[in-house]
Amino acid sequence: MDQQRDHENITELDQQLKGSNQSNMRAYNERLVLSLVRRNGQLPKMKLAQMTGLSAQTVSVIMRSLEADGLLIKGEPVRGKVGQPSVPLSLNPNGVFFLGLKIGRRSSELILVDFLGQVKQKVIHPYPFPEPDDIEKFALKSIKKFETDLGETASKIAGLGIAMPFELWNWAEAIGTSTDKMENWKTYDIQKILSHSCSYPVYLQNDATAACGAELAFGTNQTKRDFAYFYIGTFIGGGLVINGSLFIGKNGNAGALGSMLINDKAGDTKQLIDEASIVTFEKQLQEAGIDPSPLWNMENGWQALNQTINPWIERVANGLAQAIISTTALIDQEATVIDGAFPEHVRSRIVTATQEAIKNYNQQGIEQQIICEGSLGTVARALGGASLPLFDRYLVDQNTSLNQ
Repeated sequence: MDQQRDHENITELDQQLKGSNQSNMRAYNERLVLSLVRRNGQLPKMKLAQMTGLSAQTVSVIMRSLEADGLLIKGEPVRGKVGQPSVPLSLNPNGVFFLGLKIGRRSSELILVDFLGQVKQKVIHPYPFPEPDDIEKFALKSIKKFETDLGETASKIAGLGIAMPFELWNWAEAIGTSTDKMENWKTYDIQKILSHSCSYPVYLQNDATAACGAELAFGTNQTKRDFAYFYIGTFIGGGLVINGSLFIGKNGNAGALGSMLINDKAGDTKQLIDEASIVTFEKQLQEAGIDPSPLWNMENGWQALNQTINPWIERVANGLAQAIISTTALIDQEATVIDGAFPEHVRSRIVTATQEAIKNYNQQGIEQQIICEGSLGTVARALGGASLPLFDRYLVDQNTSLNQ
C-alpha cells in the first residue's frame, strides 16, 4: 500500500469519519485515528484534528497513547514557513500481527501479516478435498511454527481469522468427492477447536466476504465508499462494502453474489455460480479431454490454457454483467471490483470482457458502471481471514451507530 498520498485531498468517505471529544469515546476515537492513518498514510496532528473534528489536545492524547502502544510511529518533521515543524505519524508495521487461515476446496493456506497487511510468512497445504482433521493438524502445526519464529513478539498476534466456504458439505460432487467424506463438516466447529489452542481471539467468515474485507483493508480500492465485490475461486462468491465498511448482514450471508440468478447464452436461468466459477472451466477442459490440473498452478499453469480460455471468459463476463446490473439497481454502488484465484493477466481479461458484455444489456434507470480490478489475487481469502481481527479491534465500522 502506498503510504505517500496527497493529504490535501480529503475523500468523501474520510469527511464522514468524525470523532467525539467526550472522554467515554476514547476507544472509538483511537479506532478512528487508526482508520484514517491506514487509509491516508502519514498524517500530522493538525490534519487529523481537521479530518475528525476533534480538538488538537484530544488528538495529541490519542496519538501519544497509540504511539506508546507501538501502533503508530513518528516520521521526519516537516518544517513550514512559520511555527513548529509538523510531525507526521504512520502505522507501525510491527505494532501488531494477524493470522489468516484460508480453507479452500483444493488447498488450505495460513499466513502471518503485519499491521500494514504485508505477508511475513505463508504456508500452503494442498489436497484433493478438505478433511477437518487434516486441516486442523495443518493449522495447529503451522501456527506453532509462526509463533516460534516470532519469539517474544508472538505476544503481538491480535487474532486468527478463518476464511472458508459456508456449508462445505454441499459441494462434494462439484469438487469430485463423495458426500460421505464431507459429512463431518456439518458438526465440525473449527473456530471453536482452534480457539482452545490459541491465546488470542479466533474469528470465522465466509471466504469471499473475507476476501472483500481484505480488499477494503489492504487493497487499492480502500478509498471507495461503496462497492460490490466478486471473487472468482473454485466457486464464485462476493461481498459488499457500504458506507466504507464491510456489510455482512444479519446472518453473515449478505453479498452472496454467486447465488444471483442470471440467464446463460441459451436463455436458461442459472445461478451465477454455475457460469462464472473456475470449476466451470475445469469441467469445460475435462469435456474436451484436456488435463485441468494447470488451473491450480498459479505460476505458469494458466499460460498453457490460453488457447482454450476464451469461451470460459465469455461465460464469466456474460454472467457478471447481469449480476452487476442487478446489484447496482439495488445498492447503487460506486464501483464493482472483480478479483479471483488466477494470474493478473486473466483478471484483466475478465474485467475487460465484462466491461464489453455489460453494453449488451438494458441499463435504463441506473448509472454507468465502473468496473475495476481487485488487487490481491490468490492471497485475498487468506488476507481476508487476517483482516477479521483487524476490523474487530482496530478499525471503525461506519455501519455501526455510535449510540448503540
